[in-house]
Amino acid sequence: MKKDIPLPKVSEVAVAIVPDPSEGEDIWAVYLINLRQETLKNVLINSRGYGTINSRHKETATIRQFYEEIPPQSAIRIEPIRESLFQITNEYWISFYLGQQIYDKRYIFVPEAISKDHFTQIPLLNQKGVMIA
Repeated sequence: MKKDIPLPKVSEVAVAIVPDPSEGEDIWAVYLINLRQETLKNVLINSRGYGTINSRHKETATIRQFYEEIPPQSAIRIEPIRESLFQITNEYWISFYLGQQIYDKRYIFVPEAISKDHFTQIPLLNQKGVMIA
């Protein structure tokens, strides 16, 4: 049963959202950052947005991506995101293997959390943005 599967705590893996001026003023980029000294293997990423904008329910498509490996101390771009979607919850559900052990974590950016007021220096990207570790 699901309750019998041990899921250890995820550490040193983060999701960051940073401005991407090369794409336009209202486009930002979402990154998965591997701060570990080990390679993440069989990485599955599910991303979706949901919430209310102007009293209307809004839900984005669920996007699934798979990466065989993400090297240690590296960042990969997951997707672009428009500023207009910062008004809803943006969720990134990441699953991966380290050795024979599976890890799983949801990174949830609540409405209005993605703003310059919450900027921090993002490791490996050398720029400012919003990050959940």
